[in-house]
Amino acid sequence: MIEKIVAIILMIVFYAAYLGKKYTQRRQGITTNQIGKGESKPQNVLRTEAVMGIATVAVIPVEVASIIIFPRLTMIPVLQNCLPMQWMGLTIAAIGVAFFIIAMLTMADSWRAGIPENDKTAFVQKGIYSISRNPAFVGFDLLYLGLLVAFPNIVHFIFALFPMVMLHLQIKHEEVFCLQTFGPEYESYTKRVRRYL
Repeated sequence: MIEKIVAIILMIVFYAAYLGKKYTQRRQGITTNQIGKGESKPQNVLRTEAVMGIATVAVIPVEVASIIIFPRLTMIPVLQNCLPMQWMGLTIAAIGVAFFIIAMLTMADSWRAGIPENDKTAFVQKGIYSISRNPAFVGFDLLYLGLLVAFPNIVHFIFALFPMVMLHLQIKHEEVFCLQTFGPEYESYTKRVRRYL
């Protein structure tokens, strides 16, 4: 039972952090969510962002259902009552939540969801961005992976894997944007710091 509570708390903290950041930026006149928006973005970028946005929202009810309704509907029967596996997954998810929040705080007012069309944002390389070029995406991936490890079932697997793939495609688009925006400084950064970890 405690595993379910911890999992739900991790989800609440993760998504509340995102919504809280969005709210505080909106009060400053900053549009945080730029996913699938913009007239000058290439169509393939808009499509990727739109599908990614849908995928990252669609996984939430599946995660909740996997935790609360189908916690023992596992793909691998031997994992059915495996508390060490659940706690390992919850630890991975907690690390993901930490990565995500630290990434948002480090980016400060430059943090956006989606490629900003007209905003001038700072090129952040300090803190957590000195060990990962995409720590917020690492946070998403670790949350999805951790909850899947803790509460595995085939539907959860599909709904966790799909947004991870879409986030990777988004990263590829953002790398092109960053190279165009920040030029040689970003290129040098990509040689020093890994895409993920």
